[in-house]
Amino acid sequence: MDMPTKQQAVASNREAWNDSARHHKDNPEWLAVLDAISQADFCCIDDTLRGVLEQVGVEGTDVVQLGCNNGRESLSLFALGARRVVGVDQSAAFLEQARELTARSPHDAEFFEADIHHLPTLLHDQFDVALITIGVLNWMPDIAEFFRHVAKTLKPGGAVVIYETHPFLEMLDPEAADPYRLDSSYFRSDPFVQHQPIVYEGKVEQPASPSYWFVHTLSAIFTGAIDAGLQISHFQEYPHSNREELYDRYEKQVAQLPLCFTWVAVRG
Repeated sequence: MDMPTKQQAVASNREAWNDSARHHKDNPEWLAVLDAISQADFCCIDDTLRGVLEQVGVEGTDVVQLGCNNGRESLSLFALGARRVVGVDQSAAFLEQARELTARSPHDAEFFEADIHHLPTLLHDQFDVALITIGVLNWMPDIAEFFRHVAKTLKPGGAVVIYETHPFLEMLDPEAADPYRLDSSYFRSDPFVQHQPIVYEGKVEQPASPSYWFVHTLSAIFTGAIDAGLQISHFQEYPHSNREELYDRYEKQVAQLPLCFTWVAVRG
């Protein structure tokens, strides 16, 4: 299989996400969020991430969410006391949904269409907190380069907060005949490639632009951040899954895997 360049992978992922946005609107969760977003205290952030954000301190701060999808988490940050919230995503189709939610919300988040690798300079050195949540890191072909761009968004002393699935899960296939058998190397270098629309539950059986899912070890994540001038101040692993429901089968095992993690690093 011919591997794309980094630029080709990013562009193809953008096309795949733009195509997938319409399928996400078919999910009942969209209607539920559309209804609930009008409440001033709307918050879809779970207790794990909320605890970390409260520890870091979001009240009265300027926050950017990098890879904000449809903006529901960005708008949730106001319930934690954020003063200003900016969401960034490269998918124009998902940002249309974010603006639709904002129009119903009493809060006024800003949204920018941009590839993390080409952020507008007006987003540099602006934020107290940069938030990265589930399903962002693995779309990045070069995790070290990614962190260099993340660091640019922060004010000195600003913090990156990450809540992600654990890279150990990339070794398992929950849909395999034996979902507990190791299926892929932790040190895999080639991305997983999908030719169907990106959806969180089930599959949509129609062609789509290929999407590229890159595996990053914890050591690559830590080293990439450190090399970008970020000082790691928090790292915690958890036995609960924050991924698709298929991965819930890996919870509550005798030999329990770490299924997700939270992570904070500060710009020096």
